[in-house]
Amino acid sequence: MEPDSALDRVREINVFNVECPAHQVVARVGNKWTLLVIYALSQGTKRYSELQHQVGKISPKMLTQVLRGLQKDKLVSRKVYPVVPPMVEYSLTPLGVSLAKPLAGLCVWAEENYTLLNRTWRL
Repeated sequence: MEPDSALDRVREINVFNVECPAHQVVARVGNKWTLLVIYALSQGTKRYSELQHQVGKISPKMLTQVLRGLQKDKLVSRKVYPVVPPMVEYSLTPLGVSLAKPLAGLCVWAEENYTLLNRTWRL
């Protein structure tokens, strides 16, 4: 979808209505930790410790909560290997990948506009 057509489409959607699908998606994935976990998993399958290290200052409790929420929403899959100690890997599902694609646009936009934004934030 072309950027201008996406903006035109947003004008047609009542995103402020709590029953709107877009409103519900933003409510579920529109927080810092969820976005960072999706960005990390968009780079490939990761173990819990890899995610915790890559995401940074996320607490174990918050990471577990985010991963469970993403699993429940069918955006992330969890694979447990029958070894001792247990090994668990997380990856994006096809639905998660389809969400990560437009979110990647946000990341690119931030990179392209960071200098201007940072200058503005310092004022």
